[in-house]
Order: sequence, then structure tokens, then C-alpha cells
Amino acid sequence: MSTFYKLTFIFFAFAVVSGVSGAGSRKNQRSEPESDAEVSDQCPEPDGYFADAEQCDKYYHCDNGKITEKLCPDGQVFNDYSSDYEKCDLPINIDCSARPKLQEPQPSEDCPRKHGYLAHPQKSICDKFYYCVDGTYNMITCPNGLVYNEKAGICSWPDEAKRKGCTSDEVFEFACPKVEESVALTHPRYPDPEDCQYFYVCINGNSPRRNGCKLGQVFDDVSKRCDWARHVPECADWYKGKLTDEQLYELENPPTPRPNATKVSKRKHRPRKQPVEDEE
Repeated sequence: MSTFYKLTFIFFAFAVVSGVSGAGSRKNQRSEPESDAEVSDQCPEPDGYFADAEQCDKYYHCDNGKITEKLCPDGQVFNDYSSDYEKCDLPINIDCSARPKLQEPQPSEDCPRKHGYLAHPQKSICDKFYYCVDGTYNMITCPNGLVYNEKAGICSWPDEAKRKGCTSDEVFEFACPKVEESVALTHPRYPDPEDCQYFYVCINGNSPRRNGCKLGQVFDDVSKRCDWARHVPECADWYKGKLTDEQLYELENPPTPRPNATKVSKRKHRPRKQPVEDEE
């Protein structure tokens, strides 16, 4: 007897015991089919979708008491949030700690299972990961400054991902200067020593996060904010060879959008009929 059947049999036994006191009145009202006892010791309920007690990607479909064992696609697990829905999901979204078993993998050349997310095989490449669909992988690159978070299946800051070899210090090669606690609580900012357009925000004074100014601007270490390059002497020539003076001017002085013209209706209006006064 499988673990699922054992659990559902307990469910059935509990239902029988709890229903003894009212059995007489119900018996007079309706006669249940004899096959109901056999149905109940297999399905917790006559209809629905139910998780296996041991294997996270196995589940059961009960249709009018008839049970069918089913498996999610390789790499996915059963989402048991509601017995009304048949849904397989990625393991990062489901807690499988109580039913950790899985079906045998069906690997391909690049994917350990047919479906799912996985980090780049080179541990030093932190901002790229793979998404496998039917055994075919697609490489995804995280936005600048973020790394792949294996636990959440998304891109996040290095100090949130907590991946070995992908810490903030290792990814950015930048260490936050030590400051007093009162300064640390302000999340101090520091210029990127290699790139005038970027700067680091040190969360609580110790976890750097790389941020950038918009195109045409640079980080001003005096005001601790972004400003146009011509206003920051040490970075005034940062965009030379990248943008022309005309392009920089247009970025700093975008054209004022014209107000939308009021549309005048071209429809001809028929004259209204004048009310006829009643004769006295």
C-alpha cells in the first residue's frame, strides 16, 4: 500500500468514527451505495487533485472516487495549494521538505532536468543563468549589478543572493570603507573608481550595491548625487568620444513637448426645433 493510500485510509477511518453519532438519522434519509467505502479508502475526497505524501512531483486525480496516479513534467513539482486545481510548478515556488522524493531525471546535454532554472556552470559567472524548457536551455543575463539568486530563481543583489564566489566584494571588486555606525545607517555613497557614470551605495555601511546615473550624467562625489558631466570637473570629459557636445546639450535640454491641440468637431449640427407655444 503506497503512502498516499495509507494517509487516505486514515482519513477514511476518521470520517467513519466521527460520523457514528449521526449515522442513524442519515441512514433513514439516504442510502449510500456500497461502493462508497471502497472509494473513500483510496481518495480523501471523491473529486480533486491530491499530493503524494513522499514524492513531490507525484500526485493523484480523483474523479468520482476513481483514482489515477500522475507525474509532473521532469523538473517540476505538484502545487498542492488547492485540490480544485491541477498545477505543476517550479521547485523554487513549492516547499518539498516534507515530501523530498522526485522522479528519475531526464537530462539533456545542457539541462540536468527537462524544466527549471540553473546557475551558469562556471561559478565565477554570477550574472548569467539558464532556463530549461523541454530539455532546451535559454541563457538569461541579469541587469547590471545583479546576480542570479539560486534560492529564489531571480536576479537580486549579491548580498541578498548569498552565493559562494558571487559576494558583493567579489562581483564589484569594491569594499565599503569602514565608517562610524551613525554614518553607516545613512547608506553612504561612493564613486566608482573606474566609471564616472556609476557609484556604490553601501547598505548599512558594509554591503556595496552598484547604481548608475542616467546617460549624460556622472556621480558627483561632493554632492553625493548625479549631475551633468560639465558640472563635475573631475568627470567633465567622461563622455568625450562617446557623445558629441550637441547630443549632451540635447540630453540636458530636452525639447518641451507641445500641448495637444484642441480638436474641433467637423460635424455639422442640425438646427434645433423651436418649441411651439400653446395657443390660449
